[in-house]
Amino acid sequence: MLDESPARAAQAILIAAREGETEAQALLGQILLDGLGIAQDQTLALRWFDIAARQGHLMARNMLGRCHEHGWGCIADATVAARHYRTAAEAGLDWAMYNYANLLATRRGVVEDLLQALSLYRRAAELGHAKSMNLLGRYLEEGRVCPADRAAARDWYRRSAEGGDFRGQFSYAAVLTDEGNIDDALGWLHKALAGGNLNFLRVASQALMGATDPRIQAMAGDYAKRCAEL
Repeated sequence: MLDESPARAAQAILIAAREGETEAQALLGQILLDGLGIAQDQTLALRWFDIAARQGHLMARNMLGRCHEHGWGCIADATVAARHYRTAAEAGLDWAMYNYANLLATRRGVVEDLLQALSLYRRAAELGHAKSMNLLGRYLEEGRVCPADRAAARDWYRRSAEGGDFRGQFSYAAVLTDEGNIDDALGWLHKALAGGNLNFLRVASQALMGATDPRIQAMAGDYAKRCAEL
């Protein structure tokens, strides 16, 4: 519906949200945040997320956390963000588990707790959350607050890559490179660099410039050039 006519869809969502439909309230918050078919208004987005969250909508609760973490429509406050993430995580939302784990791992708004962060990444990964799969793989590869298990790390990287996470694709490519499987590594590197955000693209392309394989170096140079043009 949004693809056909964003403005018309936004109007329909607004009407449904005003009539009390919780899913529409959460969706209205998202399109207000993005400015999709409607004037962008982060403060109003925050209000609709709050309305939907009070009705038990878990993704709206998670998005409240995102708003408070990043200062969208409010003053940034990681402590408030953590409370919202924790509520949604405890109710079983994988995205909230991931977001709350990130705060626990980086000591933002909460006391650092790497063991709990690892547990949350694992729970989210087992629910199919691709970004959590990559971070679970990182903990297992490095033996961070858990026994190192490179085989398990490789498997989680692969699953993250196949799930579409560009960081997971990059991690899996690194494993394949170490194994000497450059052909497959190049394929995953291309996917990672093509799908990653600009900051990731800049950091990753620079890191790959030091690769020993000339094909990886050439790919890195190509993407570094693209970054410079953006």
